[in-house]
Amino acid sequence: MANAYTPGLKVSESTVISKERRLPLIGDVLVNKGSRVKHSDVVAKTELPGNVELVNVVNKLSIDPKEIKDFMLLKEGDRVKKGESIAQSSSFFGMFTTPCPAPCDGTIESISCATGQVVLRQNPTPVEVLSFIDGIVDEIIPKEGVVVKTIGTYIQGIFGVGGETVGELVMVASSPSTVLEEGMINDTQAGKIIVGGALITAAAIKKAQACKVKGIIAGGIDDETLKNFLGYDLGVAITGNENKGITLVVTEGFGNINMAGKTFELLKNNNGKKTSINGATQIRAGVIRPEIIIPKENLKESDISTPPEANLLMDVGCVVRIIRVPHFGSIAEVTALPTEPHEIETGAKVRVVEVKIEHTGEKFTLPRANVELIEK
Repeated sequence: MANAYTPGLKVSESTVISKERRLPLIGDVLVNKGSRVKHSDVVAKTELPGNVELVNVVNKLSIDPKEIKDFMLLKEGDRVKKGESIAQSSSFFGMFTTPCPAPCDGTIESISCATGQVVLRQNPTPVEVLSFIDGIVDEIIPKEGVVVKTIGTYIQGIFGVGGETVGELVMVASSPSTVLEEGMINDTQAGKIIVGGALITAAAIKKAQACKVKGIIAGGIDDETLKNFLGYDLGVAITGNENKGITLVVTEGFGNINMAGKTFELLKNNNGKKTSINGATQIRAGVIRPEIIIPKENLKESDISTPPEANLLMDVGCVVRIIRVPHFGSIAEVTALPTEPHEIETGAKVRVVEVKIEHTGEKFTLPRANVELIEK
């Protein structure tokens, strides 16, 4: 039987999920292998070195660089507060003094007799890495972080904005075609992740921000709505660091696109459960997709045994998403995989796939590059 390998988008009711939680630089790992962790647990921490401030002591005190240590009030390694004198000169038998105050809080890193400058290192910034999901620590990365595993519902989106957040999942849409409107959002949803059906409206996003909703999941979003939300045109699609107080995950694409039926049902079946979402997206090399993770409750160690690798083999009966216009975002079933290349409108000969659109029953023949597999 004809078959083909194709990129996959995962939508799974129950699968083993592995998340690497790594520090930006070497630090301390705070948990052990086999430890059970909650999404809010700190699994590793470190400190980012502070910025350097150069203090020109010899200029301020009008002294020779070689004499700087004679006028220093503090030595290397001493901590100092902003405004505190680090050096001082006196004149007229001590009647008049000229202080040299610290420009910031920090530590005296070095004192140079050659330049007459003091290097003041600002206080370090503490960095903590949270577990993000409820699960079990499966692996320790010495001095860097951990790998946390869980089992649960896992859904990859097409596009997202905003970083990691966790909250109770709340269904506000009655069907995959429901447009998420302002009137569907209220203060009772504060701290929660709400699920729409099709389009996210600009008014709904503003209302969600005002009500302190943590996240929105929906089928589609308009480009203009996204631009107004961010305050700028998104050029290269690398997202996740936006500080808007809310995370958006779009499961289907841009425009008014109904959420895939399977995705909607999975979310509906998990209504009220703790859910972790991340809007980080990268569509260049090293693809990163936004994700929705709903961990299983009462997890056991035996649950997180390594599953077989995802099967990316497209075959008759597989469900795919069309990723090119004019049927962009449509969910379809593969009905045939012709073995011989077909000539398309451009004149090129390519391998094709015959599909049937899920909702309309329409049948089309498309280049295989125009679809992506929805993994189960």
